[in-house]
Amino acid sequence: MNIPMVDLKGQYQQLKGEIDAGIAEVLESTAFILGPNVKALEEEVAAYCGVKHAIGVSSGTDALHLALRAAGIGEGDEVITTAFTFIATAEAISYVGATPVFVDIDPKSFNIDVGAIEAAITERTKAILPVHLFGQPADLAPIRDLGQKHGVLIVEDCAQSFGADYQGKMTGAWGALGCFSFFPSKNLGCYGDGGMIITDDDCLAKDVLVLRNHGSKERYHHNVIGYNSRLDEMQAVVLRAKLKRIDTYNANRRRAAHHYTARLKAMGVTPPFEDGLGTHVYHQYTLLSESRERIQKALTEAGIASAIYYPIPLHRQDVYAEQFASVELPVTEAVAQKVLSLPIFPELTEAQVDQVCDVIEGAL
Repeated sequence: MNIPMVDLKGQYQQLKGEIDAGIAEVLESTAFILGPNVKALEEEVAAYCGVKHAIGVSSGTDALHLALRAAGIGEGDEVITTAFTFIATAEAISYVGATPVFVDIDPKSFNIDVGAIEAAITERTKAILPVHLFGQPADLAPIRDLGQKHGVLIVEDCAQSFGADYQGKMTGAWGALGCFSFFPSKNLGCYGDGGMIITDDDCLAKDVLVLRNHGSKERYHHNVIGYNSRLDEMQAVVLRAKLKRIDTYNANRRRAAHHYTARLKAMGVTPPFEDGLGTHVYHQYTLLSESRERIQKALTEAGIASAIYYPIPLHRQDVYAEQFASVELPVTEAVAQKVLSLPIFPELTEAQVDQVCDVIEGAL
């Protein structure tokens, strides 16, 4: 039996009646842009995350970009972040003309190494951008403390952590701004591109609202150069249906992940780490192994999907390689050579987890 990385079709079949009815209502109403579903979703996400404002945008990348613009970050500024993440994290920094400053990661959580941040702070540092990688919250309390100590904003990349909390407070609600992706494979995913920015700051919220809609506070009156970055009404229908179930989805991901770990910990591979400071929501189930290629080959032959997130750290990507040629991140580079992500999604059964583990056991 083939096992995909994520079963979007199976999930859709469970929600089909609700989603189809909602989309039919949108088509009937013809309220396609910034309609009632977007407004309702923004209110629901704000309430779920425990913040005052949630603003829908067209992608997770746009969420990061607009958040940095709203925060006033631009030419000559520096933003401290991790190189072990998707390119959008650094792209957004580059979009605004700032410079990403890459520091190493914690070898267990794969998140930004808090101990490396302070040494990287300079007079040009305007923000710290932690990524809650694979659904594991970064260590936010000391990051927040560093931000307060040095007068530096915290902008959270929550693309992979919707529904995760740290010390009982949701990811995205710790920083000045929190940025989410609703890419289809995410824990809360739509059926196209989508994103959201959350904040408790009224002024930042107003600026994001202007930026996402062509720099306009009032129709045909444009105050700044903005963007066309509005969350689609039909995507909001999908997201509202899934938001009602997000805690169940995340609990099911954790159930599957813990079953994986119980099986794999005796096989000589390193399963994902939970630091106990928050709730890991397992956007990915990512293990470490010196035998990655052998395992992946066996999984492929058995019809089981797997993926390497991320094979090339950002400071070694062609687009940044020359600029950061002198930067050495030994933990990041070592981890990138050993990570392998296994299928993980709310509908994954224990029997399927066992099937994956049996193939890995055979390969080793």
